[in-house]
Amino acid sequence: MGGLRIAVLKERAAGETRVAATPETVKKFIGLGASFAVEEGAGSGASISDGDYAAAGADVLSADKVVAGADIVLGVQAPDVADLAGAKPGAWVAATFDPFRESDRIKAYAKAGLEALSMEFMPRITRAQSMDVLSSQSNLAGYKAVLAAADQYGRAFPMMMTAAGTVSAAKAFVMGVGVAGLQAIATARRLGAQVSATDVRSATKEQIQSLGAKPIFVESVAGIEGEGSGGYATEMSEEYQKAQAELVSAHIAKQDIVITTALIPGRDAPRLITDAQIATMRPGSVIFDLAVAQGGNVEGSVADEVVVKHGVSIMGYSNTPAHLAADASALFSRNLFNFLSAFWDKETGKVELDEEIGDAVRLTRGGEVVNERLK
Repeated sequence: MGGLRIAVLKERAAGETRVAATPETVKKFIGLGASFAVEEGAGSGASISDGDYAAAGADVLSADKVVAGADIVLGVQAPDVADLAGAKPGAWVAATFDPFRESDRIKAYAKAGLEALSMEFMPRITRAQSMDVLSSQSNLAGYKAVLAAADQYGRAFPMMMTAAGTVSAAKAFVMGVGVAGLQAIATARRLGAQVSATDVRSATKEQIQSLGAKPIFVESVAGIEGEGSGGYATEMSEEYQKAQAELVSAHIAKQDIVITTALIPGRDAPRLITDAQIATMRPGSVIFDLAVAQGGNVEGSVADEVVVKHGVSIMGYSNTPAHLAADASALFSRNLFNFLSAFWDKETGKVELDEEIGDAVRLTRGGEVVNERLK
């Protein structure tokens, strides 16, 4: 038998339109010497036909045959163990696992002798940037959040000078300046809004300014950086939280659009906007809560629903990247290819992960949960 056998299943999670391989990455994997199997209809949500996969060299097979003999299974969201029957013993599954909240699934992977590789645990180091699915998907999510909010908003974003008078520009405020927040700032600016932004990490001030937006930061409380390990935000001191909350409250009252993007890995999303703050906003304003699926940054937000409170529309999607399925799939599948190809030995046809990245992403091996972060 030739090189490694890679399989891609159709995503089973509700509302998941993405797919873990595209014809582009199928061709690249085959170029490394792999053989590739894709489940029928796997790409339909991302506008990729079975014929496109076949033309790229993949075997397009039914659900019961696609995983048979697979060395590696790729997924967007980790498949159930039941869907992996027939894979080789010790097969790798590279996907997102939501490791802190899906412990039962991870234990089931261990019991089944599968090696779970969690793409969310990719270390935030320079050489792994091209493998980072959280960043690639957050980028698109930040863009989509602004478009969805603009669509919901009953007024225009840019200032318009017309014969019938002037339409004033919308004021947009982005809370949390990670990858999603930076893209939200850029998108709101492109649409013509007056944009401001804030973050718990004071180092983001220059990033906000570089995109032409106004930073909203407490100046009076010094020495609180808010930078956690690996570039993620951490919890703040009480004094800073109080001062920042007062400043942000006064600012929110004047905004037309607010986009919240704050997530702390493995924890519920921090509460950024309370019902009392929503009540200060003018009717017709829109809040998009990008963290709604992790408990929400906004009091009263409900995934995939527009909730109107005090005349303000509060919205958020349970899976924002899935609303841009074709691009989200293209980027996600490249992240997977960049990850595996970095460790691919063309001579032997084997993939050997190094310690730094391998130990970071590996959840299960040899029948046990092995990841330090889960112990």
